[in-house]
Amino acid sequence: MANRRSALTFLGAASAIALTAALALPAFAANPVLKIGFVGVTSGPAAAWGTSNVRSMETLADMWNAAGGVTIGDVTYDLDIVTFDDQKDPKLAIQGMEKMAQEGIHYVVGPNVDDGAAAVRPVAEKNNIIYFPYAFPKELYTAPASNAVLGMIANYQSGPAIYKYLQDNKGVKTVAFLAANESDPLSQRDGGVAAAKALGLEVVADQDTYANDTTDFSPVVTPIVGLKPDLLVLSGVAPANAPLIIRAARELGYTGLISTETAQDAAVLKEGAGDLANGFISVGGASTPEIRSDEMVKFIETYTAKFGEYNDESNTKVYALQYIIDTLKANPAALENVDEFKKTIDGFSAPNPYLKDPEAKLSYVGSTSFGQKRQLAVPMVVNEYQNGEFVTLFVGQVD
Repeated sequence: MANRRSALTFLGAASAIALTAALALPAFAANPVLKIGFVGVTSGPAAAWGTSNVRSMETLADMWNAAGGVTIGDVTYDLDIVTFDDQKDPKLAIQGMEKMAQEGIHYVVGPNVDDGAAAVRPVAEKNNIIYFPYAFPKELYTAPASNAVLGMIANYQSGPAIYKYLQDNKGVKTVAFLAANESDPLSQRDGGVAAAKALGLEVVADQDTYANDTTDFSPVVTPIVGLKPDLLVLSGVAPANAPLIIRAARELGYTGLISTETAQDAAVLKEGAGDLANGFISVGGASTPEIRSDEMVKFIETYTAKFGEYNDESNTKVYALQYIIDTLKANPAALENVDEFKKTIDGFSAPNPYLKDPEAKLSYVGSTSFGQKRQLAVPMVVNEYQNGEFVTLFVGQVD
């Protein structure tokens, strides 16, 4: 009897183990995993730029994985987003790209700044990685370079459009530029100055700079406020610095317009400058309520539920992963051969799921700026901050 009881106990334990194991297994075999990388800034004053990248990629991957994965050729994959915070440091960006190479990743979103995007180029080219920077140096996208694809509208594309709009609609005649004393903002400043002069605007200040870790901007903006420009351009301003500069300028009595060609975070502006930021003009995400599709609305809702908030810049950042996957679908051979990806770029076209216009297409552009198609075609949305949120000022396109 004891032996029988022991046997039943053993069988019961074995059944429990088997049941536990069965419950731990998925109802069907898992899909093979396709890794897509991110290397960019997710900490410090510019954290909002990279955070919106990562959150957009993770949200989209979650949506696709929940729907069964993405089918490329004859294989359906689950997506795995592999991230690396480069802390806006070019040396760390190189480490991040090397990590991607070690993991066999061929497609990487980022980096978010000029120095980082330039620094990783040799690693990307050596290891057959296509990367999608949010950085503006033309040499990254101009032959002989061919591995980088610009993920957004560049300052030398949006700047002239913004200045022209303000010239025509707000009577702007004089402009001053202010930039952090770093290569990225200084480069953007120089491009902005050239664009302003080409439009016939009078540039009254183009040499004023500040250290990126500045917290008291009153001494910095005082000389500019004294010049009373119609427009103050904050070239390449980090999201955490923008409200501090705006507050300092307004408290010193500046009443003119303030703009930037970099994307910003409405929540950061609200917290740091409040109503003083009203009227601040920046490049926004590539979607407005008037043009977004139901799929875009679903993405925003999923993102917000996942992270508890939404960043308008993710309206642009959603596009990079979409382009990568759709281009791979168009040519599955590109999964392991980035030369096949490059071949596909010129003639690539796919439906744009984020715009309600049924004729809207995804395609690569950049021929005018770079002499080759090395830029994602995303709508150029220019925003004006008002009472805690961005309001669309105008929408444009680039070639």
